[in-house]
Amino acid sequence: MEYEFRRNSLTGTFLASFSMDHEVLGQWFTEELGPDLAKIQQVLGMIKDIQTDKRGAWRLVGNDFTLELEREQARVFANTLGFEQEYELEEAMSLYDAESEAYCGLEDFEQALLSWQQFVEKGL
Repeated sequence: MEYEFRRNSLTGTFLASFSMDHEVLGQWFTEELGPDLAKIQQVLGMIKDIQTDKRGAWRLVGNDFTLELEREQARVFANTLGFEQEYELEEAMSLYDAESEAYCGLEDFEQALLSWQQFVEKGL
């Protein structure tokens, strides 16, 4: 999983982009986490609790995306994935949701989050 962090020099916005199959992580970092150091610390604390078996799992529901942490993995998905579709799809048809959901190992997610934290701290 590769990622890149940037800051828009005109607006001051922090932007994260992740490699294919993990694009939604970039949206989550950018839109749900942003430069909120307290929230970053909260998520890092929950990761530590899960890694030390103080907690089995944890979920953070945001405006557009939800983060789920478990012992082995992190999952980010668009909140709209939970809604049932109101119409039937034709046989052999399905909705494309690869850019709305991503999984990665908990340690990889933690490393990306620590990198984001350092990036934000340098940019503030």
